[in-house]
Amino acid sequence: MKNKKAQQKLDSIINEVEQSDSVSVSLVDHLKALRTYAVEEKLPVVAKALRLAYEHIEENESFIIPIPTDEPLEGEEDDVQLITGVESFVYFMNLIKNSTNKVNLQEIREYNRLMDL
Repeated sequence: MKNKKAQQKLDSIINEVEQSDSVSVSLVDHLKALRTYAVEEKLPVVAKALRLAYEHIEENESFIIPIPTDEPLEGEEDDVQLITGVESFVYFMNLIKNSTNKVNLQEIREYNRLMDL
């Protein structure tokens, strides 16, 4: 996202989550406000991601979506650990912060897929 206010909002959300070490329903209004910037900037994938995120948090009272990972190599299936909660949410917010990067946009799409199940 390019808008300076959106970047500040993202930083504020990330700081709040890191300081409280939790993802809670109190973030929903912040995500809704941030979504308006994504709509204004015509970023449909980001707007959808933010909507799915706040709906997910409202429903689960937390963020239980794992960080998208590459497919495990043969024989490593049992060693894969899913990272959820604060760490996954902060990672997700940083992807949105730099959503002009093609790789980040691809990972945002993967988050969307996981949240839309």
